[in-house]
Amino acid sequence: MRVEDRHHVEGGGERITLVPESLDDLWHLHHVVEPGDLVDGDTTRRVQRDEEELRDTGGQREHVSVTLRVETVEFHEFANRLRVSGTIESASREDVVGAHHTLNVEVHDEVSVTKEWQPDQLQRVEDAVAAAENPDVAVATVEEGEAHIHTVAQRGVEERASFRHTTGKGEFARDREDLYEDLGDALARMDVDAIVLAGPGFTKQDALDCILEDHPDLESKVRVVDTSAAGGRGVHEVLTRGVLEEVQAETRVAEEADLVDELMARIHEGHEAAYGVDAVAEAAEYGAVETLLVLDERLRRERGGEGEWDVDANDLVRTVEQQGGEVVVCSAEYEPGQRLESLGGVAALLRYRLD
Repeated sequence: MRVEDRHHVEGGGERITLVPESLDDLWHLHHVVEPGDLVDGDTTRRVQRDEEELRDTGGQREHVSVTLRVETVEFHEFANRLRVSGTIESASREDVVGAHHTLNVEVHDEVSVTKEWQPDQLQRVEDAVAAAENPDVAVATVEEGEAHIHTVAQRGVEERASFRHTTGKGEFARDREDLYEDLGDALARMDVDAIVLAGPGFTKQDALDCILEDHPDLESKVRVVDTSAAGGRGVHEVLTRGVLEEVQAETRVAEEADLVDELMARIHEGHEAAYGVDAVAEAAEYGAVETLLVLDERLRRERGGEGEWDVDANDLVRTVEQQGGEVVVCSAEYEPGQRLESLGGVAALLRYRLD
């Protein structure tokens, strides 16, 4: 994610201009843009012409810049776009103002969002921006005689290391192990959350066995994938098959699962935990919340006025952050979030136990 511009607007609120650089960024925007926001973007629209002024062009779409008052937001992962629908409040053509329109936001499209930004929403944008500079997934590709490491960030693919050794059986077996050891040492030095190990045939599995002998702590990070080649071609196959998005999603879900597991264990043992909005709000009042866990869909409903809480969701999030606590918004799409939903959609790991 790139932030192109940010400034306060008359009447309140802040206008932030963003450029999503990956599907992950569109996913982030899906949880940032909400009903009532103003969203500016460039689009095309079929415009009816005045026949006395100019003959109709036969239904051609024309370019128009619009500002929408958002009604619905939908993330279409397989279509690679975010659909933002609402009423046009202003536009480069006055005759479309007041009409309903859907803005299709795709990767690299510039979009501006004007709203009263909440702390966790700003944090989500900051996290997406940081991810562009600090790639969290490495793609290691290996075949007979060579191995490569690439990082895949929102800005593109970069080769970080390349190794070549004579390999084979018998007298060349040591060279093969040297290749795998060099690859493993380089991966162990990288600060990444996940590693995709790819390549043709059985070579990648041999490499993995050797790597884990020296670096067993990497086992939980590695996912093995078949590709027809190593190097750039292998990375291209990983990207076009959507493996990177799957690994990133799995990494997020794994982090959420660890927190929910810890929460469940504390609840079972009667230790430092709270669940349900009333208990969590009370813990926040005492400054006892170390980590606030809240379901994305529940947070969206509460902010949109469709929720059931007597507590203001924004105040709860703000209070925890002001006290130095961490706020984790869990996805309702996956099992950890579904477990959190069974606890009322909000829970907390506490600094100390409350009687």
